[in-house]
Amino acid sequence: MFLAATNLLTLPDYLIIALYLLGTITIGVTIGIRMKTGTDFFLGGRRLPWWAIGMSLVATDIGGTDIIGVGGAAYSHGLAVANFEWIGCVPAMIVGAFVFIPFFYRAGVYTIPEFLERRYNAGVRTVMAVCWLLFMACNLGIMLLASAKMMSAVFGWNEATCIIVTAILVGGYTFIGGLAAVVYTDTIQCAVMIAGCLLILVLGLIKVGGIGELKARLAEAEVRENAATAVEMAKVSEDRSDTVEMTVVTEASTTERTSLILPADTQTPFPWPGIYFGLALILSPAYWIGNQAIVQRSLGARSEFEARASYIWGALLKNVIPLIVAVPGLIAVALLPDLKDGDSAIPNLVGELLPAGLRGLFVAAFLAALMSSIDSYLNSAATLVSNDLYKPFINRDVTDQQLLSIGRITTVGLVAWAVGFAFLLATMSEASGIYAIFQTLMAFFQGPAFAILLIGILWRRATGNAALIALLSGIATSISLYALNQPAIFGALGLEPLFKIQEPFLYFSIWAFAVTAVVLVVLSLLSGPVEADKLQYVFGGHSEASTAAAPDVQAVATEAKGATT
Repeated sequence: MFLAATNLLTLPDYLIIALYLLGTITIGVTIGIRMKTGTDFFLGGRRLPWWAIGMSLVATDIGGTDIIGVGGAAYSHGLAVANFEWIGCVPAMIVGAFVFIPFFYRAGVYTIPEFLERRYNAGVRTVMAVCWLLFMACNLGIMLLASAKMMSAVFGWNEATCIIVTAILVGGYTFIGGLAAVVYTDTIQCAVMIAGCLLILVLGLIKVGGIGELKARLAEAEVRENAATAVEMAKVSEDRSDTVEMTVVTEASTTERTSLILPADTQTPFPWPGIYFGLALILSPAYWIGNQAIVQRSLGARSEFEARASYIWGALLKNVIPLIVAVPGLIAVALLPDLKDGDSAIPNLVGELLPAGLRGLFVAAFLAALMSSIDSYLNSAATLVSNDLYKPFINRDVTDQQLLSIGRITTVGLVAWAVGFAFLLATMSEASGIYAIFQTLMAFFQGPAFAILLIGILWRRATGNAALIALLSGIATSISLYALNQPAIFGALGLEPLFKIQEPFLYFSIWAFAVTAVVLVVLSLLSGPVEADKLQYVFGGHSEASTAAAPDVQAVATEAKGATT
């Protein structure tokens, strides 16, 4: 059942929540007092330790959308969603730590689009900055909506109030403290989040009766679902043989809920070709190597070694996340099998499991997950606006101190936008689920973005104009595939849907990546030679040029340190 009464929270619950919020705000304000320059605000003065960055990476990745959305996806589709943590995070983080992150760090850039301009041209930088800004702005609204759903379900609070209060709270300390406040508050939030989700997992397994009993109940739930599906098919079928065949097919899928690898013809959004080709080889490295909100933390590390160490430490922590985030969705299947909306599984499970006095810990964990993602995307979006849009197009001579003001003004504007977008999402259909919306938005441009980044770093022949055309072609491909898979469009055109699975965002990324790569290679081969100064941003390029930016990084850090003392 939904928890819809604030009296379910006791005084100890409120004390835990209050202590967490007070600690977070105090840290953010304390750090914010020391903010003097844009480098302080956007990169933490390049003085961030590896252990804090690693925990911040985990906290940023596991946001409110994941606690609600991953648990909901596991409730609806099974454990295969855990691949987004194991296959979709750990390998890419290890590769990034040893190959790409040191490369970006030595370049001395603030953003990934800035790196792409150095490798290609200003057009590629602008398109990528706009794409990331649009994604982050929309994602902020999704995160705020996730918080409203959780707070409303657990406490009966008004959704609009939850959205506004959360936006003011997180926007406040991000406005004041910048990336350093984000990273250090994320460290607390990561610990609180793991503790709260672990509490749900342990209490859920105890209530179910252990892992063996959980498996048995999941099998029973799938049998009931398949039987209901067969009955519905029988009602609409005029041929009894067809009904029997459909029943056999549905019975063959009874193991899908607990399987990590699903067949290519599964009805869930997670078939193995999509997981392997779309997630492991494209979306995952695109996220961990090309996502501004993620990479920006490592760019603020104290040294190249600490930038690498932060990714490795984060990868170690990521191994436990599927257990504490996805498995509770399966526990909800066993305890609450009749929910109509998968995204309501975790809120309902909180009400079912947690006694008075412990709900506050989970609420703090959810707030931690939510706030860590919102503050990260706020700061990164402000970095994009200030460094990739304002500085190149409005005021090329802007000082580092002025960039601090621009970053803070942008933060306020993004908070206002996120609130409005969250209200808009609340009026739309929830059939796709929060997590599917998030992943579909990423699939629109992550595949093309990763294609030009990867080929540009590995292949000396890739040219700027070819990269720009290829990037736009890839984005157009993914959006076209999405449009042609919508019933209103393929029905009007008299076509069949391109993909049979639900929310085929993994396939969007595969085809968009392939189109981008082919266009980039072909047009580059037809173009003239690449300028010599671009080759320093290619592996195996001019070694003396590729490391030339490293002293600048240390100089900036020294200058920033002096400005804050």
